[in-house]
Amino acid sequence: MHKGRLEAFSDGVLAIILTIMVLEIKVPHGADFAALEPLLPVVLSYVLSFIYIGIYWNNHHMMLASTSKVSGGVLWANLHLLFWLSLVPFATGWMGENHFALATLAVYGGLLLMAGVAYNVLQNCIIAIEGPHSTLARAVGRDYKGKASPPLYCAGIAASFWNPWVAGGIYVAVALMWLIPDRRIERMLAGKV
Repeated sequence: MHKGRLEAFSDGVLAIILTIMVLEIKVPHGADFAALEPLLPVVLSYVLSFIYIGIYWNNHHMMLASTSKVSGGVLWANLHLLFWLSLVPFATGWMGENHFALATLAVYGGLLLMAGVAYNVLQNCIIAIEGPHSTLARAVGRDYKGKASPPLYCAGIAASFWNPWVAGGIYVAVALMWLIPDRRIERMLAGKV
């Protein structure tokens, strides 16, 4: 089975997710800068979620660039990932509207955790059909960031019940960790490794 439809479908879903998130930011009724102040939590939650969706889109794109074929299992694993990512606009809106309340941070962290697990499942499904010596398997290697993320999300979820600043800081730290360019797959595709 060719991967083109999987890529196109995933890109479309991620574009819709970003569109839904930005549409949740309501235009203020005032015409001065003070009218924007109540929107600050909404905008901050949007920025964080936009970065996370961007990270997933980028890594998903690179992962599929290294993939030559897909199976039914890969299609279902991809849908599993898209399911969790499709809930990000809800958690983002809830968190922003409620000024990063404890329960909203816990739910947000839970979605990040489940999306991370789903991404790992998708990656493993692709490696299973491509083989242990495939470009993706060699590029992923020990996958330190992939292994570090779930425990950090769990720490953020736990922290959300006693300190929202710590929880938010952990979620931002994980995003920053993934923002650092990871060129493993690019180097493999270029034949430099």
